[in-house]
Amino acid sequence: MDTAEIRRRFVSHFEAAGHTAVPSASLLADDPNLLFVPAGMVPFKPYFLGQETPPYTRATSVQKCVRTPDIEDVGKTTRHGTFFEMCGNFSFGDYFKEGAIELAWDLITKPVADGGFGLDESRLYPSVLIGDDEAVGFWRKVTGLPDERIVRLGRKENYWSMGVPGPGGPCSEILYDRGPEWGPDFDPATLGPDMPVALEDRLLEFWNLVFMQDELSAVRSKEDFDIAGSLPKKNIDTGMGLDRVAFLLQGKQNMYEIDVMFPVIERAMELSGKKYGANHEDDVRFRVVADHVRSSMMLIGDGVTPGNEGRGYVLRRLLRRAVRSMRLLGYDDRALPELMPVSRDKMAETYGDLSRDWDRIARVAYAEEDAFRKTLQAGTQIFDLAAQEVRSSGETRLSGAKAFALHDTYGFPIDLTLEMASEAGLSVDEDGFRGLMAEQRQRAKDDARSKKGQHADTGVYRGILDEHGPTEWLAYETLQTESKALALLSGGAPATVLAQGDIGELVLDRTPFYAESGGQVADAGTIEFDGGRLEVLDVQRPVRGLVVHQVRVVDGEFHPGSRLLAQVDPEWRTGARQAHSGTHVVHAALREVLGPSALQSGSYNRPGYLRLDFGWTTGLSEQQVRDLETVSNNALRADLPVGWQYMTLPEAKEWGAIALFGETYDDTKVRVVEIGGPWSRELCGGTHVEHSSQIGTIVITGESSVGSGNRRIEALTGVEGFGYLARERDVVAQLTGLLKTQPDDLVGRVGDLVERLRQAEKEIEKARVGQLLAAAGQLAASAVDVNGVQVVAHRADGAGGGDVRTLALDVRGRLPQGAPGAVVIIGAADGKVSVVAAVNDLARERGVSANDLVRAVGPLVGGKGGGKDDVAQGGGTDTSRIDEALAAAVATVSNA
Repeated sequence: MDTAEIRRRFVSHFEAAGHTAVPSASLLADDPNLLFVPAGMVPFKPYFLGQETPPYTRATSVQKCVRTPDIEDVGKTTRHGTFFEMCGNFSFGDYFKEGAIELAWDLITKPVADGGFGLDESRLYPSVLIGDDEAVGFWRKVTGLPDERIVRLGRKENYWSMGVPGPGGPCSEILYDRGPEWGPDFDPATLGPDMPVALEDRLLEFWNLVFMQDELSAVRSKEDFDIAGSLPKKNIDTGMGLDRVAFLLQGKQNMYEIDVMFPVIERAMELSGKKYGANHEDDVRFRVVADHVRSSMMLIGDGVTPGNEGRGYVLRRLLRRAVRSMRLLGYDDRALPELMPVSRDKMAETYGDLSRDWDRIARVAYAEEDAFRKTLQAGTQIFDLAAQEVRSSGETRLSGAKAFALHDTYGFPIDLTLEMASEAGLSVDEDGFRGLMAEQRQRAKDDARSKKGQHADTGVYRGILDEHGPTEWLAYETLQTESKALALLSGGAPATVLAQGDIGELVLDRTPFYAESGGQVADAGTIEFDGGRLEVLDVQRPVRGLVVHQVRVVDGEFHPGSRLLAQVDPEWRTGARQAHSGTHVVHAALREVLGPSALQSGSYNRPGYLRLDFGWTTGLSEQQVRDLETVSNNALRADLPVGWQYMTLPEAKEWGAIALFGETYDDTKVRVVEIGGPWSRELCGGTHVEHSSQIGTIVITGESSVGSGNRRIEALTGVEGFGYLARERDVVAQLTGLLKTQPDDLVGRVGDLVERLRQAEKEIEKARVGQLLAAAGQLAASAVDVNGVQVVAHRADGAGGGDVRTLALDVRGRLPQGAPGAVVIIGAADGKVSVVAAVNDLARERGVSANDLVRAVGPLVGGKGGGKDDVAQGGGTDTSRIDEALAAAVATVSNA
């Protein structure tokens, strides 16, 4: 049974049982604590936590998931994968243990001809939490299994929580006995609280039924927590691993051999000439390729682009590990164009967007591979220099700092460094490397926590929401409203007063302020109270439904009981509306100029300014930027109507609305903003103008790269745009006045001046080199005899590295023929020291080495260097000891 059919049967089974089929959410989690959706229940978390009321009591989904902690282990075992699909059924206060068991057992044991999976009941073993006699009773009742077929396990295996205070509950895993070839015989009744490691492959867990019934007050670990009481409503959350069921039903040994994975391995075998199953090392590489190619493709499909942090860094690692694994398999050509289309053809049977958006996906992936191939070339050269330094110092170990620099600066994978070090007869300080990596991760975490709204403890906000309910949000209807304070916080804790100058957080029962979201910054404005005024510094939604204002007391002393008047700054809102609508206009224009695959991947807009990131691998030409600006301003001149309406997400997509990458939308109601009808239709919660002409103008001020496969457009709107044009006009006026020409002739006149300047600089350089070479003859004539070697040791003030090298080589060539000769020139320019040593063949036969001369000089001028015996060079920063360094060079010749 192919994977698509397993997926279809799962959903059909639960739809027939009254469940609402919910499409998979994006892989990009709407949660500051998660990079990606790691489990099927994540999109339903607000319902389980009681933050929102679910629109259905029963639901089913097949959710795309990515888990990243195990990337290093992918392929080493057949248990670890990055991308996977989790089939789930959910009950929100409806059926509970018995219902979940009935539904699961019916599907997995029902004959294939009747729409089930047809698994052999004699191979199935339910597990329950030790002490959950209720679940044991239901398993016996529903399945007819004897008590000894039901496995009892401890909290580590059979209790679920989110790892923080909140809902939790016992669970039942359904285990499949794969037979004695996968592990020793066992007695289910005597397994104990933990599943023996020896049985993990034989007793394969493929479905987990979570009975969410407890309220946890403290969670110290997976097995150590306190149960405060029972949840008001008992819920069901289940997860069936689609890949695991697929390899069971397809008779394969592991997930890498199923119908949607193995074709990539087959293509990799054709390209590399290696065989899967021949040896473990190559098998690991084949599995890495199959997993990472599919995972990368799915992430790019959901809008991730390669980068150096966060989601982008995970994607970059996956792509580069896939390319690296093909290299280790012996294939050095471009691999992704050969492999990724194979994965697309299998996965697009379910995810049609992969085919429709293939041009963008391929462009991003292939550009990253090309960049990495260049990295491998450059990194190899850097590694060779590092290895040479280690050997020349008499060491055999590459430091952790060097390995980290290769990884962090050049993108060189540590496993590649380890391999090349081994080939060079060196070891690597892996502990030092991993310590530096840990420090970097900690810095990233600390930085993320310091950013607004990231990884914050939201418990206090949830308490406010539970007590008072959601904020009445009026940003679309009005710019001011009377309000009352529901809560005041200072330093994250409840407060009763704010003195003048204090900053705190204020929650109102109603607000006209737009809270930062969707790339649009929060509104600015004031909140007036009897006897004083608050300045609104920021507005956020730390938990869904609650609007929190960061305020500073400008006048008076603020007490929460005061009557309030919340007022948005109208000029600020006007500028914000212009910028946000301008972003939509530029996005539509971008797709008109470049094509439909040029899709927004991120945005930021504040009054008068917009920034739009989009997936594209090459820089835009001047003409394309000009066309983009022209199309945008033509849309403004056309005075296109701007409107919005609410509809379901499927309706919005059918209508042609663009759902932007990384955004999370309500399953039942979304807001679609359109400009000029179908010309621009996007899902958006921001504030907008009513007609495109109200944007005023769109002036593109920049187009640049923000990472591999990602570009950025920056523009000004409204008054700010006109101000920018006025400043440019003033610059043109000043230049035409200085050059006494007309604006139309300005570029040509400036070009002439630049060319004349370039020619003058060439003449100056020619004269300077001539003077330098003229001095070479005098220096050669001034050579002194040191133990039979003609030596020139000269200080060249004002000479940089290139000049010093030229002079040294010229002087060496002018030394008397038939005599050993050595030249050391030390230049000093702009506070930097340049050293070059040049030795002729006869001097080298006498044991004089240019490399030795530079090494003798380097420490004295605060630097180092090296090279070959005939020519070597170095540098430093200490100009005060140049004369001493020259003397050291002469002494080195004398001792040779």
